[in-house]
Amino acid sequence: MRILVATAVPVERDAVARAFEGEPGVVVIAAGVGPALAAASTATALTTAALSGAPYRLVVSAGIAGGFQPHAPVGSLVVADEITAADLGAETADGFLPVTELGFGTVTHRPPEALVREVATATGARAGAVLTVSTVTGTAARATALRERHPTALAEAMEGFGVAEAAAAHGVPVLELRAVSNPVGPRDRTAWRIGDALAALTEAFGKLPPALESWNQHDDA
Repeated sequence: MRILVATAVPVERDAVARAFEGEPGVVVIAAGVGPALAAASTATALTTAALSGAPYRLVVSAGIAGGFQPHAPVGSLVVADEITAADLGAETADGFLPVTELGFGTVTHRPPEALVREVATATGARAGAVLTVSTVTGTAARATALRERHPTALAEAMEGFGVAEAAAAHGVPVLELRAVSNPVGPRDRTAWRIGDALAALTEAFGKLPPALESWNQHDDA
């Protein structure tokens, strides 16, 4: 099965690629930071593959992320059962309104349930919502507000929704898998564990091939 894995930056790309050495059919790219660039890069890769006659059958958004404490502690893995754009909408006097409540667009993509279960079992990842934000959370107040709006949220990152939009446009199922490198909230660089998170990402993806094969045999996309 041909799989496209979209990470944000080269260090994440390399961490994932190490897990797939010698594994045919898997391409790992550094798609860029933020939902817009991630969507554009992923769409380009999907279009190129389709035009070459070798389309991808699964797209994975992968990398490190902030984790909502205590639900997703630093060092843990999170697999998205929903990929939601948390700040796509409008601020009003009564609070934030997602773009869907304004009458257009979408804010959530849902990966195949069976695939999420397979990945969670194989890697030990916790399943929950992964939020996509254009501005990383830097205060306790915003972290609390996001969790109140999205009670199942475990992590936030900056690319998943963009990757999911590109995948949806091509009719390809999507998955998001993140390793938690820091807490969501006040930016305390001393609490970040990026190296540990990247190592956890490599280990997790090393466990994925059997899970992906099992899901592929009973595809519910």
